[in-house]
Amino acid sequence: MLRKMLLMGILVGYVFGSSFNDEIKALDKKEHKKALESFKKACDSGDAGGCTGLGIMYGDAYGIKKDSLKAVKLYSKACDGGDAEGCAMLGAMYGLGAGVKYDKLKYIELKTKACNGGYARGCYSLAICYAGGVSGVEKDGQKAEELYAKACDNGVPEGCSELGSIYAERSDGLKAVELYIKACEGGDTMGCFSLATIYSKGIGVEQDSSKAEKLYTKACDDKVASACYTLGEMYEKGDDIKQDSFKAVELYTKACDGGNAGGCSNLGILYAIGNGVKQDSLKAVMLFTKACNDRDPGGCNNLGKAYAEGNGIKQNNKLALKYLGMACDMEVEMGCKNFAIVKNRMK
Repeated sequence: MLRKMLLMGILVGYVFGSSFNDEIKALDKKEHKKALESFKKACDSGDAGGCTGLGIMYGDAYGIKKDSLKAVKLYSKACDGGDAEGCAMLGAMYGLGAGVKYDKLKYIELKTKACNGGYARGCYSLAICYAGGVSGVEKDGQKAEELYAKACDNGVPEGCSELGSIYAERSDGLKAVELYIKACEGGDTMGCFSLATIYSKGIGVEQDSSKAEKLYTKACDDKVASACYTLGEMYEKGDDIKQDSFKAVELYTKACDGGNAGGCSNLGILYAIGNGVKQDSLKAVMLFTKACNDRDPGGCNNLGKAYAEGNGIKQNNKLALKYLGMACDMEVEMGCKNFAIVKNRMK
């Protein structure tokens, strides 16, 4: 939409929830110059939305040197001129302390103004604050729910996903499914992941492993590491899906690379036993170490066992106790049992 407007050299108003920020990010670098010219012309002629667009380009260095001070001035002009997204972007600058002194109260004030002015992502940002009681506001679940609903109703898929989670916690599976579907279809990958979990467990809907697998795959392809991990477990165990250890290795690798510690731990186990991949005890220890460093209890237990047994690393009872103790502290029963075994062996 924006791309066409820029090529025509004109700017038009927004619909509720639309965003220059999102559309500018989608532009090719070769289009930045045209965008700059169009936004500057619009801003200079009194179009508040043009000032917002120009501010985004200065604030995020799209086709021009980053200048936070300039961005703040442009967002202020846009907000004063009635552009709701300009208010939201100005609020973000106060929240980051970029080009202006950090001010959490000003952040809330401007996000509220943006939300009330019709910028749905401003509502979503406010909802997060009220849900967690951060940025100078008291925790207010009811207020957060209302704001998530407003964001969802006006085109912010993440708002639908958060609202779906609220209904899921109330055991209203049908409403949760409705909202997760809306979130997923709107492009929110966490909405797809949550919907997959609903179908996998049959919460509010008939259990459907096929749908769950497709949705987990969609979320994993969109770099949701927890989805890759869950899908990896399905393939490793053959849970309502054809067992495939090679596929499990591939998915655990994606999960681990994406920051999912459980994925690193499970991948380490497959390397340790040579399932779906060539056996490699040293690689297994490296993966267990990475998982444990990220506070994965299974990773700490597996690392402790490796030290206790001298698998892939020099046997060391003291280090074994250290990592098994960490696993036990994280309430892993096997970690506590293994800790006791090593401790008794040292007597």
